[in-house]
Parts: sequence; structure tokens; C-alpha cells
Amino acid sequence: MTTHHVRFNHQDHTEFARVLRSGAEAYFTEQSIHKQANTGMKIKLVVMLGLYAIPYFFILGELYTGLLSFLCLWVIMAAGMTGVGAGIMHDANHGALARENRQNHWMGKIICLLGVDQLNWKIQHNILHHTYTNIEGHDDSLHGGKLLRFSPHQPWLPHHRYQQFYAWFLYPLQTVVWFLVTDFVRLRHYRKTGMLPDQGKHYARLWAELLGWKCVYALCLLIIPMVCISAPWWWVVAGFLLMQCITGFFLSLVFLCSHIVPLCNYPLPDKGNRMESHWLVHEMHTSANYAMCGKWFTWFVGGLNFQVEHHLFPHVCHVHYPALSVLVKDAAEKYGVPYNSYRYFSTAIRAHARMLKSLGKPA
Repeated sequence: MTTHHVRFNHQDHTEFARVLRSGAEAYFTEQSIHKQANTGMKIKLVVMLGLYAIPYFFILGELYTGLLSFLCLWVIMAAGMTGVGAGIMHDANHGALARENRQNHWMGKIICLLGVDQLNWKIQHNILHHTYTNIEGHDDSLHGGKLLRFSPHQPWLPHHRYQQFYAWFLYPLQTVVWFLVTDFVRLRHYRKTGMLPDQGKHYARLWAELLGWKCVYALCLLIIPMVCISAPWWWVVAGFLLMQCITGFFLSLVFLCSHIVPLCNYPLPDKGNRMESHWLVHEMHTSANYAMCGKWFTWFVGGLNFQVEHHLFPHVCHVHYPALSVLVKDAAEKYGVPYNSYRYFSTAIRAHARMLKSLGKPA
């Protein structure tokens, strides 16, 4: 089965889709604002980049008094790395940060400074996850290898009954594994499935770019600090791993609490590869919001707690999600479409824990 053969039912809930799209367009017209970043978002861009870069230069300048303060700088970098990834890189690679595609492309390149390949991420996230959300065999984000079972349609293995316990120790490794393994595996996989642009023609160049950016990342975050400061090398390794584990754990929960929870569905296409619902309705069934009243939390996670709005309007900057959520919720209630949400982030985490337990049982 290949993803481009999956077709959604555009005859389903046509009025809901029309109201949703026209309502969003009307909002931006009436408010005389555009869909991309506003002044507040530009300030946030500077703040998040500063959180990531300034502690790094403090480390190189040896502006710390001991191991504890040294590790604290890496913790601050973890906050910056999380903010840059969730709130800047994410919007840019969706084309939602700037009005010009070229600007979005180059701002999206920041992902390479986080140890992740831009092209792989766009295929995995923008195309596969956003188009085929929670559809087993199509949404790459559901793939947890053999260690984790994130869909009721995935094969069950005996050790999955314990995933509710050990999964929390795997989540912190997400960014490390992506840096060392995932990008290389996915580049080969996307070539085999024909998802790379200019298939086969520039494969060697893509590999060179991937390896080049990985080397730049390792050079900046590991080699240069080891060489340029007087602290023991293992301090740098410990700080780097601490930053990765904090970032990986938090970003894992931000995503998983949006889709791998009891409120979300895991629909499959029929034998003709047709989905029952309209694509917009499908996204409502497979995504969930949380902590919608937490303004600072929303600011920090780049509006990804408004996952429903993000999936409906991926090309809109996240600063507009709270306002759009009013429109989406009203339309959902009017046309009998689910609007999944949890009041707090902690509630969503507990819901994800229940889902892990449920999926850990034999099918």
C-alpha cells in the first residue's frame, strides 16, 4: 500500500468543511491581519534563539563555577532547543512563519542546528503525518519500532504489556536516536518508497548534505566545547546528553498527548483505499488539544497544544490558533463533529499513560 492511493471522502460533511474554511478566511480579513508571524512571534524568535545560543557561548567562555552551574547552562539550552524546535522551526517548515517561501525555507534550516535533517522531517511530518494522521502504515509518526505499540492495528508482541512502564525511559532518547539513527534509516526508506524529490537523481547529494549537517552539529555541540574549554570531556558529554534527554522527553509528550490518547481514533481505509470521512473531519477525529487556557504554556510549545487547529490550518502561524479554536469548536458542535481536548497537560499525559496500557494488551 502506498500513501498516495489513500483517498478521503470529500462528499462527507461538505457544509462543515465550507464553514470552517470560509470562517477562517473571514477572520483574517475582518481583523486585517495575515496568517504568518506577527510582532510577538518575531520577538519570540529572538528569545528562543537566545535561550539556545547564549548559554552555549557562556560554556565556551567558561562562565561557570563548577559542574552544577555548567549543567544548568545545558538545561537552559534544552529549553531553547525545545522552543526553537516547537515554536520556530516547526512553523517555518510548514510555511507559516514568513510570507515568502524562501524565508520559510532558510528559517526552517534551523532544524539542522538541532541535529535533525530538514528534508526527512518535512516528508515524515508535513506529508505523512499531517495527511494521514493516525492511519497505520501511512503515518510515520506512529512507528515506534518493535519496542512501542502506538496503534491498535500494529502487531502485538508480549513485551508490549510492559510498555506503560518502560516507554517513559525511551522518550528522553528521541532526539539522540533521531540524530544518530532515524534520519539515515528514513532517507533510505523514502528513496525506496519514491518519496524523495527528483527520485534517484540527487540521492548522493542528499546523503552528503545529511552527513555534512550531522558533522556540523557534532562539531559545534561536542567537539568544539571539548577542545576549547578546560573542563573534563565527560562534562561536555554529560551536558549534551542532559540537554537531549530533557528536549526529547518534553517534545515526545507534546506530540504523543495530541494523538496517542483515548479520545483519538485510528481509522483505516477500506479495500479500495478510501477513507470514510472528509479529510478535515478525519483530522478532528485523530487529534486532541490540551491546556488551551495556559497562555505561557501555549507560547512556549509553539501552539502545539492546539493540535486540532494546527492540523486543520498547518500553514497558519501558531499565534492565531487560540482565536481560530473558537471558530472550530462552534462549527464542530453545530455539525456533530468531535472536538477533542483535555483541560490540562497533566490530564493529557495521564490519558496517554492509559492509552499505552490499553495498547499493551493483546489485540
